[in-house]
Amino acid sequence: MKKGRLIPVAVIAALLILWQTAWMLEWVPRYMLPSPVMVVMAFVEDFWLLMSHAGVTLLEAVIGLVAGVLLGFVSAALMDAFPRVRQGLYPILVITQTVPPVAIAPLLILWFSYGITPKVILVVLVAYFPMAVGLLEGFQSADRDTIRLMKSMKANKWQIFWYVKFPNALGEFFSGLRIAVAYSIVGAVIAEWLGGFNGLGVYMTRVKKSLAYDKMFAVIFFVSAISLILMGLVRIIQRKTMPWNYITEYDKTLKRRSQL
Repeated sequence: MKKGRLIPVAVIAALLILWQTAWMLEWVPRYMLPSPVMVVMAFVEDFWLLMSHAGVTLLEAVIGLVAGVLLGFVSAALMDAFPRVRQGLYPILVITQTVPPVAIAPLLILWFSYGITPKVILVVLVAYFPMAVGLLEGFQSADRDTIRLMKSMKANKWQIFWYVKFPNALGEFFSGLRIAVAYSIVGAVIAEWLGGFNGLGVYMTRVKKSLAYDKMFAVIFFVSAISLILMGLVRIIQRKTMPWNYITEYDKTLKRRSQL
């Protein structure tokens, strides 16, 4: 194992030991704080039930994420191309972020009932902002000298966007996508808390009402694991899409191996 990975593993191990110690010494009543072993056992016991609920949550998150990414891309492109659109839309984007998703979810459920629609809309709302803002910054930070060179070669706006601005914004795109992926899972779970028939959020409300805190902890860690896995997939796609960002690291690895 690489040295850089030992530190987080050691921190996690220390937290688990502290957690187990707190349970054994009853720093918190045991019915409120289950031990790590009890959480693992609860996860194993309800594994297939969790998988069925996770399928619903993932479906809501993926549909909302795709829609949010596409909407964010189109909005960023329009704000970059038309300054008046940016002046009118950007302040609204910032204002919308001052409203917490948990405050919007009840309204969406009231308007669109308890089906999948309000969950998807909430995911779109939470995924849209990081994508739109990140892409806009990427588009506008493109090298001006390169743009002038393209214009001198009679390139049109579409060619400048495709060959200069879009590649320049890829880093911001994937950074925003990692945030949007995490937000999409959280947004779907929040919407399910307030109304629904299936999903991890519905499962959480049910086990909370039955005071099954071991199952509550199990689903919390499960949601975190799903978010981490999706963020890892985004990072893998980024490495495949932007290999030039990792050339230096690859060269250093080859150099170290050649010196052995």
